[in-house]
Amino acid sequence: MLRQITLLLCLAASSLGDTPANCLYEDIRGTWTFLETERLGDNTINCDELGPVVHTKTLTLSFPNTATDELGNAGTWTLIYNQGFEVNINERSYFAFSYYEGDWLSSTSYCDRTFNGWSRDKTVRNWSCFSAQKNNMTTPRVTHKLRETLPKRPFKNDHKMIDEINSSQSSWRAKAYPQHERYTMEEMQKRAGSPGSTLLSPPKPKPATQEEKARVVSLPKNFDWRDVEGVNYVSDVRDQGKCGSCYTFASAGMMESRLRIVTHNQRQDVFSTQDVVSCSMLSQGCIGGFIYLIAGRYAQDQGMVAEECNPYVGQDESCDTDMSCARTYVSEYHYLGGYFGACNEESMLQALVEHGPIAVAYFVYDDFYNYEGGVYHHTGLKNEFNPLEAMNHAVLLVGYGVDANTGEKFWTVKNSWGADWGEEGYFRIRRGTNECSIESAAFESTVIP
Repeated sequence: MLRQITLLLCLAASSLGDTPANCLYEDIRGTWTFLETERLGDNTINCDELGPVVHTKTLTLSFPNTATDELGNAGTWTLIYNQGFEVNINERSYFAFSYYEGDWLSSTSYCDRTFNGWSRDKTVRNWSCFSAQKNNMTTPRVTHKLRETLPKRPFKNDHKMIDEINSSQSSWRAKAYPQHERYTMEEMQKRAGSPGSTLLSPPKPKPATQEEKARVVSLPKNFDWRDVEGVNYVSDVRDQGKCGSCYTFASAGMMESRLRIVTHNQRQDVFSTQDVVSCSMLSQGCIGGFIYLIAGRYAQDQGMVAEECNPYVGQDESCDTDMSCARTYVSEYHYLGGYFGACNEESMLQALVEHGPIAVAYFVYDDFYNYEGGVYHHTGLKNEFNPLEAMNHAVLLVGYGVDANTGEKFWTVKNSWGADWGEEGYFRIRRGTNECSIESAAFESTVIP
């Protein structure tokens, strides 16, 4: 599908990541009126203009994730960070971004309405456009960015901070990476994700039930999909470069691994991240996006193509994917626990071992850029040369264990900063304490081989 240029310009102009929308759970919960067009489209439908309204529906979105219509039929819904929401009811799926005006320097979110969104049935047919208006108005949410656009000057390693990290604790080691200094401060920040969801206080992990705790008791103490009885099911580490496309690499990496698992490594596809950057109407290209919308909705609606169908260049370009290429789809997708805010360590452990690597997001702080090895935790130290904001970064969780030296529980995570960073492109991070919010919103989807 060709990217909806007009819509994306509306959503992303002058922004530094994702969209400036900042809509919280209580803003969205309530009763909405959905205005929907005729259901005659396909997955190339253009929803820049809504068109004649044929279907009007009243949907109530209730705690924690129940959606009901005016006839009493029930479905589900979930917030997608602070960017929008998805509703699944009556065998149809609806998604729209929340409405805002302005840009990243100053914006006003009108969380009681949406931009035009997309609807289709469960078979990914019979597409339509829709817009939604909440029946009760919410107070507009005004957001001011703390700083202006980052300077274009080169990023500099802070050797004093690195020394302080290594002298203040023994869980992990830091070092200077000369290759980081070829990037500007703005480009380094893009490598770490986007500030979009930093405006949203991440949900705390949902307390585990006794049933969840019982299910993970029998799991192994250490587990890693790179070595399951001597077999590796994880694709190679890649480098996203200066593009803020971590969400595409985490999404593709999860699908690649799960495809290898279900086919016993008979299929070892590497999916095109550039196709997502350039062609997806559900992302903002090199300035951000969300795993849920790519490894979930985009992979189900449009499918993922092989790397050679649109090789990665790491910058925003017009869609140039070979449309004759075969596509790989997912049949189901969800936040662990069923909705945004229902995740915890136990659900992550079970999903990881039983289904394969899972995609996660977490906050990148100044000290993380210099991670060399060990079990990471945020030290609170800041880079005096580069006062960067905390960014929400997307990565792939492939294993877990207990450090033999420190006894710390950890997650093993695949990054997208190249194999010469960290532990051959991977890092370990404290497990069970929601370190940097890594246990707040894990995601998985089911790949169709």
